[in-house]
Amino acid sequence: MTYAERRWTSPDGLSLFARDHAPGPGPARLPVIAIHGLTRNSADFEDVAPRIAQSGRRVIAVDVRGRGRSDRAPDPMTYQPKVYARDMLALMDHLGLARAVFLGTSMGGLITMAVTALRSRAVAAAILNDIGPEVAKEGLARIAAYTGLPVETPDWAAAAAYVKSTNGVAFPHYDDAQWAAFARRVFREGPDGTPALDYDPDIAVPIRSAGKAALVPNLWPFFRRLARGRPTLLVRGETSDLLSADIAARMRKAAPKMAYVEVPGVGHAPMLDEAEARSAIFAFLADVP
Repeated sequence: MTYAERRWTSPDGLSLFARDHAPGPGPARLPVIAIHGLTRNSADFEDVAPRIAQSGRRVIAVDVRGRGRSDRAPDPMTYQPKVYARDMLALMDHLGLARAVFLGTSMGGLITMAVTALRSRAVAAAILNDIGPEVAKEGLARIAAYTGLPVETPDWAAAAAYVKSTNGVAFPHYDDAQWAAFARRVFREGPDGTPALDYDPDIAVPIRSAGKAALVPNLWPFFRRLARGRPTLLVRGETSDLLSADIAARMRKAAPKMAYVEVPGVGHAPMLDEAEARSAIFAFLADVP
């Protein structure tokens, strides 16, 4: 295990979990808070987090409430970015961190924008992984179609088949071994020994209660505040159905100083172990204190 296990308490009393990767040798640099996507957890960063840590930055990869080893919320309507953002600020207060670099994949990027709105000075720099202030309806509809629904996975082969069925469009080049590894990030072993999705199915409640309004979020004011106020990198999967080429182009126009990289042959969302993503991230971080 290359990380320490950390826990902190949310403002409403949940016990939340994070993987804390200690920095390698060298001068002190701002830490990185890594936040995963809607149905995922801190395991998504198991490749990139240790690499960033080796470069001299502490990396705290979180399990957002309702995912992984964090508590599930008794009120499912707390499963939304403004609440998640308060949880991240509670983490920073718990660890004594005034500022950090935020690395947000999909929902994690929305949380990063929300943190900026609540406490702008906390976000020293931001890496947005395949997410923007607006999303393509097709991609969000695809994700919403399976989020929170029960699945039958009697063994790990079935779990691998499930993640391939829901994510194959994003990673057409993956082989069986990669899908098996993917399943181990998304599922946990249940009490009866069979794989179970590692999130609370109630995370879908706010999405479904919002109806069509959930498919057209408009966070442009939050994005402009984020990208114009600090160094920002946008990572986009070339075939992403959530962050379209048009949305990315408008983001770049709104924030001309924002760094940008497109990961070829990958959809939503890059795993950040791709050579192009990794190179862009380390080049970006080299210029951040």
